[in-house]
Amino acid sequence: MVVVIGAQTYKIAREAYGMSEAQAAFMLGVLGFVQFVPYLLLTPVAGLLADRMDRRYVAATASTVDLVLALILAGANHFAALSLPLLLSIAAFYGAARVFINPSLSAIVPNIVPAEMLPRAIAFSSISWQSGAIIGPSLAGFLLARNAALPYFFSAMLLAVVVVALLAIRHRAPPAAAKEPALKLMSDGARFVWHERFLLGCVTLDLFAVLLGGATAMLPAFAYDILKVGAEGLGLMRAAPALGASLVGIYLGFHPLNRNVGAKMLWSVAIYGLATLAFGLSTSFPFSLAMLALLGGADAISVFIRNTLTQLNTPDAMRGRVASISGLAISASNELGEMQSGLAAALLGPVGAVALGGAGAIVITAIWTMIFPELKRAKTFAPQYREPQNKEPVT
Repeated sequence: MVVVIGAQTYKIAREAYGMSEAQAAFMLGVLGFVQFVPYLLLTPVAGLLADRMDRRYVAATASTVDLVLALILAGANHFAALSLPLLLSIAAFYGAARVFINPSLSAIVPNIVPAEMLPRAIAFSSISWQSGAIIGPSLAGFLLARNAALPYFFSAMLLAVVVVALLAIRHRAPPAAAKEPALKLMSDGARFVWHERFLLGCVTLDLFAVLLGGATAMLPAFAYDILKVGAEGLGLMRAAPALGASLVGIYLGFHPLNRNVGAKMLWSVAIYGLATLAFGLSTSFPFSLAMLALLGGADAISVFIRNTLTQLNTPDAMRGRVASISGLAISASNELGEMQSGLAAALLGPVGAVALGGAGAIVITAIWTMIFPELKRAKTFAPQYREPQNKEPVT
């Protein structure tokens, strides 16, 4: 759905509204921004629900909303009623649904597997996700080239499977959140991340690096106007990062990282920026695919290490709220990164925007290495947060 919405936004802006290449690229930035606004507004509520309600039901309800959105877009394409306002509106609702899915799904994993298996479980979960992220974009480009409504019908069918699969999960229920006012519980999660410098460094590294270095928002411009490979080429470009990430995920599933994890996370973000820079300057489709695969693999290592560190450095009673804050940072880096790319593309063109962003991600990594030395010093995944001290007298 994400691939097709982006492609249709760019094509409609160019063909139906007569926008220039730079103006259409800016609309891709607007598309990311309208997804981020509900994420920003609803994140505290989503984290609280993930800690107070059954996480399966929260994710299943939000996935049902996604299913309805897919059917609306399928109908709009079938009856030739698609427009930029409709696409932007659906994107906003999609962002609102996703804000409830992410913290619930990420917080439920530690309730399914024991802590000592969590790194490997996250790696295998990443393989599953990345497999879908490889097949999905490729299939989206293939279906879009034949009938614009097909990708949305297919998405609706898969989302129905998602809802059934979520409701089938059996897990140990997390401890109930403290019976305190909702606003206090929300602020407790933000306060915990703010005072734990290690967690703060992990969350903000991805936020600012991807905020500058995101290239995926500009892929429709590269597919249609720069590399001229069309919808099917766009699908392959959107799948390439997931292919690189999947190969890394398979390796990590059998050979989990357990030494010098902080330094490896920092190096992977720097490689991500370098690959983004190379992709932006490339004029060769095969080389572009290779760079996209490389940045996807580097990002997978960073995400794997950061997710594991975040999960193991957060008390279970706060995992939903911390996951929602982490999700907000990820959404800010992705969707606001799309807006930043759109603004930069309006001034520099898509090539200049992507190349500048890749260079910026490298600079951010160097700065974070100095600001948060705790990240580089992390040798293992051992929890580093401070448990609250028991104030009651020992009897």
